Amino acid sequence: MNGHSKAFINLLRGWPNPGLLPKAQLRAAAARVLSDPDLSSEGLLYGPLPGNESLRVELAAWLTRFYKPERSIGWERICISGGASQNLACILQVFSDPVFTRNIWMVSPTYFLACRVFEDSGFTGRLKGVPEDNEGIDIEYLRKGLQQSEREAELNDNTKPMLKPQRAWNKVYRHIIYAVPTFANPSSKTMSLGRRQQLVTVAREYDALVVTDDVYDQLQFRTTSSSSSPAALKGAVQPRVVDIDRSYAGGAERAGADGFGNAVSNGSFSKIVAPGCRSGWAEGTELFVAGLANVGSTNSGSAPSQLTASFMTELLASGELENHLYTTLQPAYARRYRAMVAAIKDILVPLGITLPQPERTIVGGYFIWISLPAPLRADDVAIHAQQEENLVIAQGSLFGVYGDTKDGDLERDVRVCFAWVEEDLIRESIKRLGWVISRMLNAATNGQGMPSLALTRKGLDPKYQ
Repeated sequence: MNGHSKAFINLLRGWPNPGLLPKAQLRAAAARVLSDPDLSSEGLLYGPLPGNESLRVELAAWLTRFYKPERSIGWERICISGGASQNLACILQVFSDPVFTRNIWMVSPTYFLACRVFEDSGFTGRLKGVPEDNEGIDIEYLRKGLQQSEREAELNDNTKPMLKPQRAWNKVYRHIIYAVPTFANPSSKTMSLGRRQQLVTVAREYDALVVTDDVYDQLQFRTTSSSSSPAALKGAVQPRVVDIDRSYAGGAERAGADGFGNAVSNGSFSKIVAPGCRSGWAEGTELFVAGLANVGSTNSGSAPSQLTASFMTELLASGELENHLYTTLQPAYARRYRAMVAAIKDILVPLGITLPQPERTIVGGYFIWISLPAPLRADDVAIHAQQEENLVIAQGSLFGVYGDTKDGDLERDVRVCFAWVEEDLIRESIKRLGWVISRMLNAATNGQGMPSLALTRKGLDPKYQ
């Protein structure tokens, strides 16, 4: 409790609402595993390095149905992880060198918590933001940055990995590119097919590994409800970058290529089951996956999330995961998204805010990215919303790339989350934000300014995140 007269509303927290968690399904899956001597022994003991083989098989079949690639996905292309964040760290441990790998290129605005993972792997000061436009990552900006980075490496005689040993099952990439191509966190944009193909082309040209967090892909829905269209969307809105790398222009294993490919898909059960599961998967070429499965932490401790993986296997094999996704999550998030967008259009658009990619008919994920009218600054709006309306939002400055955020970047942008807040508070939350924006615009128009924020601009309390 904070003593405010209004009920607290949190639009910053990017978590699923507890009411959407599949507790009964998880309980049943756990009971089936733990009551079966063979399944329980497999789940409770050390597992093979690439992870639970049954889960890899189930995932390959489901991902083939969902993404519909040119060729079916083989289970050998998949290894099990401890979730997308843990897996990002493992990818860096195997496939990067903090000297030879020149830079980390991150689509900006970015999922800012990934910055810490990169810094912990030795890349402090070498994270580079790449802006996005209406189609996604700015390829020409990226290309120019890569060219400059290569010139600097040549001048510094940075020609081979310095700190990572060469092993038969790994390689060290010159560059890492990080993106959330579909229903991005935070911008909510979806990268176009053409831009994905260009990204693969550039990655091959500059020996870059594209790491994509594909964690929101299945949480998709139409912008408007329609009785003439099926409610569930069981096919992806775009192929993943890893799918394009597999088949585009000769594919990842084309003649002359090393077989590791230039893309890896980071998948997670956090968004489609529950974040506490701490389980996920990676998909890449068979050679890449074999190398990733040999990361030191897995080589020592064996497959991550082995017990949880056995529960996920049951959810997939029984059809309960897909049923939960298509009959609970997609409809629930569709209602929440439409309620929030309707409120934004009624209340905030008349005040001058704008939304990205308004022409889309299919959207998804957890977030909506809004741009404020001048002269408002998102940092100020966030603080006034918290102090005056007991409303927490995510100001754009949170999503800058560490060490590469320029003055003015993202200063008029705000991210709001519709996944965590109770559904009946969505319109109320936007009303409160509208009152703050309206008061601040009126004060600016009248030349009054707003109360000094010098003593309070210390960032939002981490407990809200």
